[in-house]
Amino acid sequence: MRRLEGSFSTAQTARLTGLSPRQLDYWDRQGFVRPSLVRASGYGSARRYSFEDLVRLRVAAKLRAAGFGLPKIRQCVQTLRRLDPSREGMADVRLLVLGSRVVWARSSRELVDVLQEGQLMLVFPLGEEVRGVAAAVATLEREPRLDLFDLEAPVSPRERGRRRP
Repeated sequence: MRRLEGSFSTAQTARLTGLSPRQLDYWDRQGFVRPSLVRASGYGSARRYSFEDLVRLRVAAKLRAAGFGLPKIRQCVQTLRRLDPSREGMADVRLLVLGSRVVWARSSRELVDVLQEGQLMLVFPLGEEVRGVAAAVATLEREPRLDLFDLEAPVSPRERGRRRP
């Protein structure tokens, strides 16, 4: 995925993220998401946001729209930074909002609960389990059955036919 170079003004950032300039100002003053290129230096100064800032702001805006407050969003950001400090491959990561949980889908088999200090959850397809059980049952059906009340060794169906009096 191509990352864009350059910087974005507060007005451009607001337009690209769906946040208001007032919200951007508030989040900057709170130290939540600060512009990484040029920070405000007083009334009327121009902030400049990077592409990565835009991504962080859009993710935060989506979490905010899902009902999460700034403390929970901040916790998400801290956990995500700790889990993948290199940020390589982040374009392929999926965040799932499940009620009051935010889950990071690292792969098709591994999920991480971001709000539970990175608690790992394993994922396995049920179809594989169904096929595994069906194969085990088929194998079991091919094996000779032992009758607990029959003290003799197992007898094949052919031999059973010969034994009949």
